[in-house]
Amino acid sequence: MPLDHKPQLNSLGFAKAPADTRVVVAMSGGVDSSVVAAMLAEEGYDVVGVTLQLYDHGAALAKKGACCAGLDIHDARRVAEKMGFPHYVLDYENIFKDAVIDEFADSYLGGATPVPCIRCNERVKFKDLLETAKDLEADCMATGHYIQRKVGMQGAELHSAADAARDQSYFLFSTTPEQLEFLRFPLGHLTSKAETRAVAAKYGLSVADKPDSQDICFVPNGDYASVIRKLRPEAADPGEIVHVDGRVLGQHAGVINYTIGQRRGLGIGGLADPLYVVKLDADTKTVVVGPKEMLATRTVPVREINWLADAPLTSRDAWHVAVKVRSTRPPTDAIIRPISETEASVELLTPEEGVSPGQACVFYDPDSSRIFGGGWIHKG
Repeated sequence: MPLDHKPQLNSLGFAKAPADTRVVVAMSGGVDSSVVAAMLAEEGYDVVGVTLQLYDHGAALAKKGACCAGLDIHDARRVAEKMGFPHYVLDYENIFKDAVIDEFADSYLGGATPVPCIRCNERVKFKDLLETAKDLEADCMATGHYIQRKVGMQGAELHSAADAARDQSYFLFSTTPEQLEFLRFPLGHLTSKAETRAVAAKYGLSVADKPDSQDICFVPNGDYASVIRKLRPEAADPGEIVHVDGRVLGQHAGVINYTIGQRRGLGIGGLADPLYVVKLDADTKTVVVGPKEMLATRTVPVREINWLADAPLTSRDAWHVAVKVRSTRPPTDAIIRPISETEASVELLTPEEGVSPGQACVFYDPDSSRIFGGGWIHKG
């Protein structure tokens, strides 16, 4: 063999045949992860499908559209059978409750607005499941997330999906460089969900027309309050609705029924100007309301930062970036001022409404599709 000859890399980036490359696919039972598994199996990879049972089956079976219900485990198994690769269901109920559900409930009680899907990726899928993939002697783990992994000068980088409407970078900012070396995201380059469904139809997968999951998997119909009421009964304790100027305007039936920025359903009609929830104080059981302009935030304290840029966070006094402070908002211009390697103050050049503790603040390179990481918004 000539000295300058380099072995050809397969589609997952390994210098060996697909048949010699084992890939664990995290299968939720939805169309995205099913397509990933089917595509890789079709390419000849040594595919192992793994589905996590994250919470009680009996409660889950009655709910459609949740990512981890019994029906979804069945759907994942059917895809594996059709495409001819092994499929395992792992009971992660206790891990999920300890790492995700309990914090979700406690964050709400603390007046925050948590994002449990991020914690699930960080603490369950990309931690415990990733370790399981390594135990299975896999070369990598693939998921159906819409995000791109590119190899740069210093290793694997995280980049936004080609389809901005499907991009899931907000939920994956806490992926570490070490995890990124092992992960693969085969759908990140696709330009539409229709493309994914077309691939599913091509393989004859039963999930080709399956609706996307809209809710947090363990929160039926988006009803946060009922879930938290079961986990933390004290969250439904009544209290006062207070104006920022100190006036008591009414009573409420539990701070869990309110979120920062909420306007409707406050139960304090008859006022000349509309009022919004501007603060939740779980300790005093108080819902604080005020005019809309009080929701505008310019300075955002961020901690637990996972930094993914090449140069260290503290190597500069300030970083000019774009940030997302809610998953549904487009990135906006901002300046990060580091306090430590894991803490910073983020200045939004255009103030944003409804910035809430418990949400993520995700950092983007303003000049490319690269994600520089992110952190968690706290009360400061």
